[in-house]
Amino acid sequence: MTAADFSGAKVLVTGGLGFIGSNLAHRLVDFGAEVTLMDSLIPEYGGLQYNVHDIRTRVTVTIADVRDPEAVARLVKGQNYLFNLAGQTSHVDSMLDPKTDLEINAAAQLSILEACRKHNPGVKLVFASTRQLYGRPQYLPVDEKHPIRPVDVNGINKLAGEWYHLLYNNVYGIRACALRLTNTYGPRMRVRDARQTFLGIWIRNVIQGAPVLVFGDGTQLRDFNYVDDAVEALLLAAADPRSEGQVFNLGSAEVISLKALAEKLIALHGTGRHRIVPFPPERKAIDIGDYYSDFAKIRSELGWTPKVMLDEGLKRTLAYFSEHGRHYWSNP
Repeated sequence: MTAADFSGAKVLVTGGLGFIGSNLAHRLVDFGAEVTLMDSLIPEYGGLQYNVHDIRTRVTVTIADVRDPEAVARLVKGQNYLFNLAGQTSHVDSMLDPKTDLEINAAAQLSILEACRKHNPGVKLVFASTRQLYGRPQYLPVDEKHPIRPVDVNGINKLAGEWYHLLYNNVYGIRACALRLTNTYGPRMRVRDARQTFLGIWIRNVIQGAPVLVFGDGTQLRDFNYVDDAVEALLLAAADPRSEGQVFNLGSAEVISLKALAEKLIALHGTGRHRIVPFPPERKAIDIGDYYSDFAKIRSELGWTPKVMLDEGLKRTLAYFSEHGRHYWSNP
């Protein structure tokens, strides 16, 4: 994958004002792409105009909801690539409001694919899926052959959205693939609460001097991807025809317990404290225990490996929010 793959290309990013979408937009405009960002700016879902304030004159922003089929149909026309990142990401919210999760993560995905089939069958789609659909691991690391057993509504609906993309690839020739993301973090992530990832609120608490709360006993193992590495995977998947009809895990060779992660974050910041606390009941019911991915498939087929090590990624993230945090602590 090179800048030439996207130079002059027309690119639509759903969820484009969110965490991953806005970081992707920065890379795309540097490549010379003509970028349209679609975002609903629903406060609970993480999109912020500030995420693209420095490239605002180089992108087109459309405030629209992926549940609006007319808006989707209008925007997909003429696009070369569609990075489909819009979604409801909170696992707890999906259990409290399953119908909304269904509408955004499943039904709207079908509408997007129908719009592509009718108005732009030549577009290449990359769908942002999640490791959550595996559920509680039966073995580690988790590869793409692991049984699919979601433990929450979000996992089920994201799985449906993923499979709609693969179905339209296989039946209609709409070139599509899916990446199963795991614990992506970095600049522009949601940090005002834990709706996207617990690490966001940890970052905020460390910077603001509040305790980092580690649920359970802190021994749970996780892997993490810095956002630049996730963006690189999205771009590779878009540019390479070998991705079409495929599902790929992202992941990291670095595996760390949550307690050790909290200690590392505090040490890198230079101050702070953490507390081990019991799981809230609503989170305990859907916790998956230890999880880390086998990403050998995307490494061998597309040549992707994560490059930013955890220490460096956390340093960059802390630096970003130390400077820009006031724009993220609460909604504008």
